[in-house]
Amino acid sequence: MSRFSFDASASRNGSFSIESPVDVPPFHRNRALSIRSNKSKNSGAAAGSKKGGFSFNSLRGQVQPELSRKLFRLIKSENNLIGAHETAGRERVSIATQLSEWGEHTGDDSISDISDKVGVVLSEMGEQEDAYAHALDDSRAYLKAIRNTEKSVQPSRENKDKIADEIGKLKLKEPGSTRLPVLEQELVRAEAENLVAEAQLTNITRQKLKEAYAAEFAATIERAEKQIILAKHGRRLLDLLDDSPVVPGDTRGSYQHSSQARQILNDAEDDLRDWRPEPEGFSTPVQSRSPTLGGKGKEPQTTNDRMSPVQSEAATVESDASPREQRGTKSSVYDEVAG
Repeated sequence: MSRFSFDASASRNGSFSIESPVDVPPFHRNRALSIRSNKSKNSGAAAGSKKGGFSFNSLRGQVQPELSRKLFRLIKSENNLIGAHETAGRERVSIATQLSEWGEHTGDDSISDISDKVGVVLSEMGEQEDAYAHALDDSRAYLKAIRNTEKSVQPSRENKDKIADEIGKLKLKEPGSTRLPVLEQELVRAEAENLVAEAQLTNITRQKLKEAYAAEFAATIERAEKQIILAKHGRRLLDLLDDSPVVPGDTRGSYQHSSQARQILNDAEDDLRDWRPEPEGFSTPVQSRSPTLGGKGKEPQTTNDRMSPVQSEAATVESDASPREQRGTKSSVYDEVAG
């Protein structure tokens, strides 16, 4: 039976709860600019020999449409990650309970109280891990929306390709067949349907990809900052434990920091309750290039290949001018050419 003592903080609303979640495996930073494999697609045969054993999960992955197969596997891996964080949280709570019980068993009042209070902090860290796992599950739902859209687009692609292949074969065998005009009309309709489906896919993919990882990064920041809060208050608790050496025969003074330890837990609880995400004070290059309604969703031109000589000359003048000069120079160049 757990003996975490909340003392004065036990009656407070939103007091620390002890349930589940553990230690996350050590984080290894990947300094590469990309984790995408550099191997060519021709090496797929060699990679085929490394496939795992048969399972129903692997079978489900194989029956997915080709377009959504990779994302299906990604979502499955995300589910494994969520389970790992839930397990980590449960183990953290278990360790907190064992630490508290061990401290009581020592018979030392100071160790007993501090280990109990540190156990409360560790237990709340486990709860934060569990909350992070739930946030990951929420972000995973956005990826599922992309996967479902990919699955719906696949039949449209296959139907268009099937009709095009049938027309090609018919032209070789029976160039004058009366079915050709009918098939060509069907191909036009299929291409129109596929065009709509592809546009929907690219819109949903961009939107949901941003939403998925924006939610995950926000949850990561919250988890990190709250665990920092808990860790700092945990160190305050450790400062209350007198670890100065005593010579044989001397007795250590009685423990007199029980009220201070309770107050530290109250402070930690208040800090967690008052935590708010900080407003984002930065803009990324991607955000600055995001399409606006005025631009009708078009991508910015990054090269001069698509520019006319007039536009190229205007761009050159703009790049050499200061921001204030650019506005006046741009209009003057076009006025001069137009004149």
